[in-house]
Amino acid sequence: MTRCSSATSATTARCAPSTARPRPRTAGAACSPSSTTSSEAGSDPCRNRPLSLVSSFAPVADRSARVLILGSMPGTASLAASQYYAHPRNAFWRILGEITGATPEQPYDERLRRLREHGIALWDVLQQCHRPGSLDADIAPDSMIVNDFAGFLRAHPAIDRVLFNGATAEHCFRSRVLPDLSGVRAEPLTLIRLPSTSPAHAALSYADKLAAWRQALSTPAGDDVHDAS
Repeated sequence: MTRCSSATSATTARCAPSTARPRPRTAGAACSPSSTTSSEAGSDPCRNRPLSLVSSFAPVADRSARVLILGSMPGTASLAASQYYAHPRNAFWRILGEITGATPEQPYDERLRRLREHGIALWDVLQQCHRPGSLDADIAPDSMIVNDFAGFLRAHPAIDRVLFNGATAEHCFRSRVLPDLSGVRAEPLTLIRLPSTSPAHAALSYADKLAAWRQALSTPAGDDVHDAS
């Protein structure tokens, strides 16, 4: 497992190598400040917001999966429900429902089954981090630990495309995970950053997000698209 370093904006968190030991699993650790928006200037974004250690879920994937969708870390609603993208305002299941038939109205297990039928796997870049709330900008940068992607890709050799649900997942994967994948695969992965399905990302309309996701899921393997957002 590897660690990630400082955040570079209020919406993204970049990763860099670190040899520090993982933080103890204690809530209320000192809050690591992140950049603030103009409306937050002069205030402490972490005041009265104790950090808690959060951990991502196990991946959802069949051995035959061809596409891997990566978030950064599940939000509080998802963690409480033990389900990927459980926030009712997150557009993930609405978008994937239109593309694969895994609609929000279906039971969670049925949605996962439909994704697997379409060769789609779900996971997150981070295995653990300290974070108050659900925003990527509030993740304590020095607490980030990434998942074992070398082992995952060896166990799922058919995956040739990685779709990032937002910029934080892409930045962390490219800067810390990707350099360690040399020799794991004979062919390079197709990497595509997509507009976040989070309700916090309101810069694009639902129709624009849907179009970007639909196009990415039909992009031929081998086309490395840096930004489809």
